Amino acid sequence: MTPRRMASWVLLALAAAAAIGATRASLPAEPALLQVGQRAPDFQLPRLADAARQVGPAELRGRVWLLNAWASWCAPCADEHPLLVALARETDAPLVGLNHRDDPRAAQEWLLRLGNPYAVTALDVDGRVGQAWGIAGVPATFVIDEAGVVRFRHAGPMTRELWQREVLPLIQRLQG
Repeated sequence: MTPRRMASWVLLALAAAAAIGATRASLPAEPALLQVGQRAPDFQLPRLADAARQVGPAELRGRVWLLNAWASWCAPCADEHPLLVALARETDAPLVGLNHRDDPRAAQEWLLRLGNPYAVTALDVDGRVGQAWGIAGVPATFVIDEAGVVRFRHAGPMTRELWQREVLPLIQRLQG
């Protein structure tokens, strides 16, 4: 192979490596996994029921509360939803919805049709808040204590068994 041909191959390889690196750099980062024991990420998002008003964790400081990330396009969220409606009646800990990467009109219609278990729902249209919470998919549920620390994290649909075995006893302990 001539030096000129070798130089061409080297330049081609460097260009390909640069293109791959640029593509990877432009991809969204995977959400960092929010660990139990970490402070819940703060946010201010529009409310689903009234986009002119904001909602965020600071409003709930001093209370034990739950965050449930969901979307109207999510089949497991639809499977989980009747249980959430029932569970919202079983505890005085507010259930806050995080409507993740969804169309607000579709989300409103979904809640009207299936019932609304949420004390308030925040609109995370672009998914940035979900990413800060480490949400890779919906549904996902968190229990946050009075100091704003995550005490429970569950990826996937809530089940009656999980609620009875882990979540409800935790809420009761945290509420003292």
